[in-house]
Amino acid sequence: MSKITDEILKEIPDGKISEVSFEGANIVLYTKDQDFFFNNNGMIREIVHKFKKRIELRPDPAICMDVELVKKKIKELLPEETGIDNIIFDPKRSRVIIEVEKPGLAIGKQGSLLREIKNETLWIPHVRRKPAIRCKLIEGIRAVLYQNSESRRKFLDKVGHRVYDGWIRAKKEEWIRLTYLGGGREVGRSCLFLQTPESRILLDCGVNVASDKYAYPHLEAPEFKIDELDAVLLSHSHIDHCGFIPYLFKYGYKGPVYCTAPTRDVSALLLLDYVKIMRSEGKEPIFTSKEVEQMVKHTICLEYGAVTDVTPDIRITLYNAGHILGSAMIHMNVGNGLHNLLYTGDMKFGRTKLLEPAVTEFPRLETLMIESTYGSKNDILPSRKECEDMIGNIITETLNRNSKVLIPVLGSGRAQEVLLIIDDLITKGAIKKDVPVYIDGMVWDITAIHTAYPEFLNNSVRKLIFHKDQNPFLRENFKQVGSKKERQKVIEDEGACVIMATSGMLVGGPSVEYLKNLSSNPKNSMIFVSYQGEGSLGRKIQRGVQEFSLMTGQKQNTYQLNMEVHTIDGLTGHSGRRELMNFVYRCNPRPRKVIVNHGESSKTLDLASSLHKANRIETVAPQDLETVRIK
Repeated sequence: MSKITDEILKEIPDGKISEVSFEGANIVLYTKDQDFFFNNNGMIREIVHKFKKRIELRPDPAICMDVELVKKKIKELLPEETGIDNIIFDPKRSRVIIEVEKPGLAIGKQGSLLREIKNETLWIPHVRRKPAIRCKLIEGIRAVLYQNSESRRKFLDKVGHRVYDGWIRAKKEEWIRLTYLGGGREVGRSCLFLQTPESRILLDCGVNVASDKYAYPHLEAPEFKIDELDAVLLSHSHIDHCGFIPYLFKYGYKGPVYCTAPTRDVSALLLLDYVKIMRSEGKEPIFTSKEVEQMVKHTICLEYGAVTDVTPDIRITLYNAGHILGSAMIHMNVGNGLHNLLYTGDMKFGRTKLLEPAVTEFPRLETLMIESTYGSKNDILPSRKECEDMIGNIITETLNRNSKVLIPVLGSGRAQEVLLIIDDLITKGAIKKDVPVYIDGMVWDITAIHTAYPEFLNNSVRKLIFHKDQNPFLRENFKQVGSKKERQKVIEDEGACVIMATSGMLVGGPSVEYLKNLSSNPKNSMIFVSYQGEGSLGRKIQRGVQEFSLMTGQKQNTYQLNMEVHTIDGLTGHSGRRELMNFVYRCNPRPRKVIVNHGESSKTLDLASSLHKANRIETVAPQDLETVRIK
């Protein structure tokens, strides 16, 4: 592999290629020869077939049309009905991104309009759907990538050299080790360290926001050395999985982070919010927005089902996990067929109002690493319909007595599920059209990201998003709360309303501010729809505390809890006990070994024992700092 570019160039006539570079595991050939670019008689296709790698031919930036002329030409070629919103150039990679309201019209019949743009401008066009809800933060994230086009290109090329330039460590024998730096018999700070003779990879790197004492992964473990780390594989955007990644960049990590595009965007928003919350609580953030930006610049986005080499001996494929937008199960092929592992991250093996269920079909599978958040025998969750009916009844009963409903939510996942449930209630007339539904925290921006990536949602929601008048996230009832002044106005308003606010565990964020002011009124209600971590205020309230204390500045205040409190477990984005057992049973092929993680100790052990008895396969439930030899 170290000479793969030389071998590729042997297949192409001299002088046709001006430059060869890597974009991660993809190989890009640049040419200044227009005739060769437009008509190479299938030569590039044959090379792809021979080398079994993604190889793309692009025009050299030197021969591409001037940017201003390209803008003019695109507007001439695309029908006005396409609704061009933005044209973004990635000049070092000869790409132009066109954001439109109607991508189908912009692409043209069998791609005819895209071919015409390419033929006339020598830029490679990519059409992207304009989000139904604008989000300045997301536009900023994307701007970072295009403004740093040259450094981004160099970074991707460096990643490709790591993949293709051969082994850098002496290979004496083949083995695979997995060390739990976090997430072993606990929920929070998920961080698994995978080692082979050649590779050092982190599977997630999160923070336990519900704990002060056990908040961060054990990166001080002797086997972990940040300067040897090859890659971070991120399953999804929740803070307990991504919250410590910027810290890696703070202390010198310069390698890639692999995830889906929605995961990149949502995690950036949540991480920036995490920094903001820490500062508002008078704490020194463990990283800053600068490190979050570094993470974004070093992210390589993958689509579901795309096979990608990440080191010389590890190849990964992401599959839908059904947990939240863009969440992925990570399938790893180690060595040349030596061993195949699947890390589920957080997963949901059941269709929800938002997403399709987790995938169960894989090319090969020997070892499964599965979550156990609801893994005990007692975690038999009610059906989705029962949960939706319960939420509907609580909301309508509270509104009928002219009171307020507080729903603490995780910004991504449960918030959008609840919005869809409320949308149904509005459609049926159970919630009047003049009753406001206030959305506070990062929920609005993350909902905007959902509208930007409809292809990751289930068919029903995707079709609705494509039509402005049917988009369930654009109800007139939904009101964004964007400041402390607006928040105070919501609190002081005597009318009935529904309030959705982050954080979902009541460990900071606007939900805590609402709780302080609404908790004393017995006519108000609070609905928990997310998992409440051990040590969080949410967990304490679930256990029945009648009062709670919170710091306001330098002063600690005590608040009475008189409001109704309800917990809806079945609305979770995690699989319940039955779904977890069923997922393992339906995995094809069936794993030979199951490693159980991401669950409280008793639940992890319970699920491991049950899986062993039901499937007659080896199971293990490691603790933090424990290492398992997989092969």
